[in-house]
Amino acid sequence: MSTTPRDTTGTITRAEVCATACADLFRGDGEIVAAAVAGFVPMLGSRLARATFEPDLLTTDGGPALSAEPVPLGASAATAEGWLPFRDHLWLVLNGRRHVVMGPSQIDAHGNTNISCIGDWERPARQLLGVRGGPGNTLLNTTSYWVPKHSARVFTGKVDMVSGVGWDRGAHEIRAVVSNLAVLDFAAPDRRMRLRSVHPGVSVDDVVAATGFELAVPDEVPETRLPDEEELRVMREVLDPKGLREREVPA
Repeated sequence: MSTTPRDTTGTITRAEVCATACADLFRGDGEIVAAAVAGFVPMLGSRLARATFEPDLLTTDGGPALSAEPVPLGASAATAEGWLPFRDHLWLVLNGRRHVVMGPSQIDAHGNTNISCIGDWERPARQLLGVRGGPGNTLLNTTSYWVPKHSARVFTGKVDMVSGVGWDRGAHEIRAVVSNLAVLDFAAPDRRMRLRSVHPGVSVDDVVAATGFELAVPDEVPETRLPDEEELRVMREVLDPKGLREREVPA
């Protein structure tokens, strides 16, 4: 088990660790659209990546404006560097020029996800969003996932409906899953979900117990990295001074 760097910047919250892990999803992406549509934490992560180590990343203000500067959560871009209407956004999706972070209602061991319904298709117990853009996103673009509450109800042995395809059904690339407990990927030989790191204060047993299928668990599981001083400054003073991240992952 790796050691956690000494915190010289005050208490680092779980939400800030998660946002930093979401930022790391975009490492090496270059000039593509970062579509973090699953909540405050992944949106903060995409903007943090753009503001620090991935300056060519294209980020929006949540609407059609491509932002020319870091945009705080909940604000509109003061200066736009481009305009991305929906028809152009769809062109980028069809040509694999986007990395989307979605929020699954269910996800299985190979990364198949469900955002459509819970229960039998003929008479579901709960109606959700519908398939939406899940098939196109997963077949044509890099996809990652954000789960703010890691549980066996979300990480399930079998999804009730396949809205987004996994590695066993022809996914383009499922890069990783970030949850409030851990970072997971699909680097196992059979492309099953693997535990990449656990967040500070979380044990491997905690993650295994909260997962409804057998995870691939390496012999050594490191802790998820902490944000450095500059990343903390950007999150706290520039991108999320209102602390919206803490609503999604309470301390």
